[in-house]
Amino acid sequence: MALLIPKRIIIHHSATRDSGTVSWGAIRRYHTETLKWAGIGYHCGVEQIMSGGELNYEALLGRMWDVSGAHTRGHNHNSLSICFIGNYDKIAPRKEMLKVGAKVIALWLKLYGLSVDDIYSHHNFNIHKSCPGKLFDMEHLKMLVGKES
Repeated sequence: MALLIPKRIIIHHSATRDSGTVSWGAIRRYHTETLKWAGIGYHCGVEQIMSGGELNYEALLGRMWDVSGAHTRGHNHNSLSICFIGNYDKIAPRKEMLKVGAKVIALWLKLYGLSVDDIYSHHNFNIHKSCPGKLFDMEHLKMLVGKES
């Protein structure tokens, strides 16, 4: 199997409600049981999770970073993906969520010699999708990533 060498990072949203009850597992089951994929399609997810009586945003591991994903047709072989759990066509993501995602993305930029210019919306590669959502501010996310880099 060829080693994934990312040239870009692609941002997604789940288009589902973030309930704080670990939707990541439901996405994994959908990808593996319904779609019959080898694993969850994304490399990382950011989700609100209730743990120890506190509600926090957490970055959750998906596919290993050296393995092609299953998230953006025609670009899985050379990109990493991060999925923000929620429907950002209906509401804007919370700043706390974006900060957690920005930390992961900044790490990827450092590890793979990429820049903020290598961060794209899923919509850039599929104009029929709004992903990561009409209310998802990509420029704000990139600014947060820049602060982390």
